[in-house]
Amino acid sequence: YLQNLGLSLAHLLWINALLAFCSAIWILDKLIENPLSDFLSIFFRAFYRLEVRGSENFLKAGHNPIIALNHISFLDAAAILSILPMKPVFAIDYAISQKWWVKPFLRFAHVMPLDPTKPFAIRTLVAAVKSGKALVIFPEGRLTVTGSLMKIYDGAGLIADKTAATIIPVRIEGPESTIFSRLTPQQARRRWFPKVTLTILEPTQLSIHNELKGRKRREAAGALLYQIMSDLVFRTSKVDETLFDAIVGASKKHGSSRTALEDPSAGALTYRALLTSARLLAIKLTNYGRQREAIGVMLPNANAAAVTFFALLSAGRTPAMINFTAGAANILSGCKASEIKIILTSRHFINKAKLTKLVEALSQEITLIYLEDIKSQLTMIEKIAAFLLAYQAVVLSAPDDIAAILFTSGSEGAPKGVALSHKNILVNAAQAAARIDFGRTDKVFNVLPVFHCFGLSIGLILPLISGVPVYLYPSPLHYRLVPELIYGANATILFGTDTFLAGYARMASAYDFRSIRYVVAGAEPLKKTTRDMWSEKFGVRIFEGYGVTETAPVLALNTPMFNKFGTVGQLMPGVDYRLEPMAGIDHGGRLLVRGPNVMLGYLKTDRPGIIQPPPDGWHDTGDIVAIDAEGFVTIKGRAKRFAKIGGEMVSLAAIEQLAAELWPKALSAAATDSDNRKGERVILLSEEKNANRADFMIFAKEKGASDLMVPAEVMTIETMPLLGSGKIDFTAVAQLARARERGLPTKQLKSNGSQGRIEGA
Repeated sequence: YLQNLGLSLAHLLWINALLAFCSAIWILDKLIENPLSDFLSIFFRAFYRLEVRGSENFLKAGHNPIIALNHISFLDAAAILSILPMKPVFAIDYAISQKWWVKPFLRFAHVMPLDPTKPFAIRTLVAAVKSGKALVIFPEGRLTVTGSLMKIYDGAGLIADKTAATIIPVRIEGPESTIFSRLTPQQARRRWFPKVTLTILEPTQLSIHNELKGRKRREAAGALLYQIMSDLVFRTSKVDETLFDAIVGASKKHGSSRTALEDPSAGALTYRALLTSARLLAIKLTNYGRQREAIGVMLPNANAAAVTFFALLSAGRTPAMINFTAGAANILSGCKASEIKIILTSRHFINKAKLTKLVEALSQEITLIYLEDIKSQLTMIEKIAAFLLAYQAVVLSAPDDIAAILFTSGSEGAPKGVALSHKNILVNAAQAAARIDFGRTDKVFNVLPVFHCFGLSIGLILPLISGVPVYLYPSPLHYRLVPELIYGANATILFGTDTFLAGYARMASAYDFRSIRYVVAGAEPLKKTTRDMWSEKFGVRIFEGYGVTETAPVLALNTPMFNKFGTVGQLMPGVDYRLEPMAGIDHGGRLLVRGPNVMLGYLKTDRPGIIQPPPDGWHDTGDIVAIDAEGFVTIKGRAKRFAKIGGEMVSLAAIEQLAAELWPKALSAAATDSDNRKGERVILLSEEKNANRADFMIFAKEKGASDLMVPAEVMTIETMPLLGSGKIDFTAVAQLARARERGLPTKQLKSNGSQGRIEGA
């Protein structure tokens, strides 16, 4: 009939298309409850391979939840709308809502522009939630420009507090790589259609003390929401894999040709070169020991140490990081506890570090394998095969297998072996990454030895799995050279101890640290003089943290968003704690922690090779701490480093802090000795040539310290005994103090491999 009217086939097709379009519009309007959501769901699943985890948590939240998302791209709102079972109200930035290309899309959703300059905007959102509507909000208030979580606005927390609504934390991953994010191609590799993942966590609510009012309540709400969002980032991080797999994943994500490592001798090493070298060495290492056997690694901070570490993991062996400054007796004790029969090292390193005598002592009981000998055996066929199979481990491992054995510092006694799993280390890396923003545009300068947990986990593994290049330098004691290398490398992140950081600050020019964004201090208390020197001379804040080897290692950390001088920051997400009361300690207690970053257990000489896990998963740190209402941790000292004087507990660390303020250019350390009248007495050793008890007493009174804080005796020492990690060797200090007290010849004392000289005292 239509053809009889003179319509061609083309006209008929156009008419059919128009009728189909009209039918689709009618169906969308009449038969489908949420047409935009369904369309977006099809779109994201088709083009971005959308994966949703935890969608059942929406049903647990009630009818008017607050859905809090991280904000990484302009696709975020559309992505969350594509999976929501309800029609929410969107709170978006007012400035964004006024852009011409955004306005057309606002017609398809219920949007409330949020203007931070107008407090009534928050009241409108509160009213919307109270009326029973779900609210989607981006607590950061803006798109991230770092790739990490940015500042959380108090207003978002205030809405949750005012409405008592349930909060559903949601993390979106993937769109940061698209052109719709504000990250540059240097920050995130561009992809047109990356996989998008939405992870929904369990509903939660803010719990704020009723006595808090006004501004303090608002700030508390914002801080709690930040904790929820950082916990979201941590819990959605990939940790159920091996360290080797994590490096392979980083190579695929950031590019195999991207620089992974660099040292002053070997130069730069790409991810492909790192994995190829590790595979090549791993094939040879399968000839040594059996699977899961611990093999020692005695190497300095260099590319070779990292390659050897990952090669052992690939070969199914357990790397045990040997502290070559600890002395033969301590090393052999650790080897016995961990059943180490083989140590990998380098002749070049042994000769340059003048460790020939140490090697002679170790070789009596341990087989030493030199990397130079293995290298000479490599064939071209093996090298080609390693290149082709670089992304495959030779022996498969599980996340809960031992990834590394490290040894406690030995600052208070014989070192113990600490067994850390792959998951322990990856969890701690994820905990740190949830609190501090860093990414591909950063560069880490790592002077902390890889036999130290801080140097291995945070200084090497964390940046490698995050696509951040690492510059490894073998000696932290080169105070004049390290600042020059940092300047030349354009490093942005530096990890160190107070001792090392103070040394660099004294020797560096004011411009050497121009590229540094973050300096993180750990392993020993940060002195005010060191903090002030960095701030005044370089304009750089030092963020103090706290950790122990047994927690892989970070437990608490100050950050740019939450920083309080005199504390070591707030505890990491995922860490449970309890404080056990201590006699004589009014505020605080002995810190015990539990969490997925807590070690598998100790390896001790009483039961060699047998892992002794912490009781019920709780690790006793041995530290006396106080935790304030905001969650900031203050270290009062080691439980073993308290003196009991006349029934009162006196912190040796507090006495040392007073000495550091009185004699800021000198190291000081306190030790105890028995006292017939008061039980114990304190002896202070200081490098300050003119140190004396009278000056200390006057200074202590000026500071309002009690008489118990004044040591019974002050002694001078030429050079303070130090461990390889930069910590003061308190065992050697105690030996020296007691020997001096009794008039014994101090040159006969040994410091268990300490770097400082004690015979010159």
